[in-house]
Amino acid sequence: MKKMILLLLSVSLFASAQMTDDVLEIQKQWAIANYQTPEKQKEDVFEALAKSATQVVLNNSKNPHALVWEGIVYSTYAGETGAFSAGKLAKHAKKSYEQAIKIDGSVLTGSAYTSLGVLYYKVPGWPLSFGSDKKAMKQLKKGLEFNPDGIDSNYFFAEFLYEEEGEYALAKEHLLKAQNAAARPTRPIADEGRHKDITQLMKKIEKKL
Repeated sequence: MKKMILLLLSVSLFASAQMTDDVLEIQKQWAIANYQTPEKQKEDVFEALAKSATQVVLNNSKNPHALVWEGIVYSTYAGETGAFSAGKLAKHAKKSYEQAIKIDGSVLTGSAYTSLGVLYYKVPGWPLSFGSDKKAMKQLKKGLEFNPDGIDSNYFFAEFLYEEEGEYALAKEHLLKAQNAAARPTRPIADEGRHKDITQLMKKIEKKL
C-alpha cells in the first residue's frame, strides 16, 4: 500500500457549533503526530490517537466533524502500519467518511469527499482492496466544488493528477492554488507541514514539464 500522507488531511476549519473541543483536540494531535513526531514513533502515536478519535465518535455518532477526523486519523495510521493491518484501517476510514457525507457532505468544506478521494487512489484496487482512480477523481472533484481555493482540496487533486493521471500541467495549476491558499490561523502546524508537501511535489512536477 502506498504511503498515505493524509490525510488527511489538513482540513479547512470554519466556526461551527459541531466542532467541539474534543474534535479540535484530535485535529491538533493529528498535526503534531503527522508533522512533528519522529518516524519510528508514528505508528504507536497514531494507534493511540485512533482509539481517542473513535471514542469521540462513540460519544456523538451523529457529529460529522468527528467522523471526518476519525477517518483522517485512521487513513494516516494505515499509511504508518504494515500491509496486513493497513487494509482494515483504510476500510474503517472509508466508512467514517461515508457516514459523515450521509449526515452532511458540506461539513468542513467538503473535506470528507476530498479525504475519501485520496483513499480511493492510495489503496490498491480489486482484488486486494477498494482502490479506484475513477472513484477518486469523482470524490476529489466534489471536494473542489465545496472548497475551490482550499490548500488541501487543491494539493490532493494535484497529487492525484501527478501520480495517477500524468496531467502535469494541470497538476501544477492546482498546486499553485494550494500554495496561494489563505493561511489558517488556528492550524499553523498543519499549514507549515502542507506547504513542505507542496514544495516537494512541485519539484517533482517541474521535472516532468
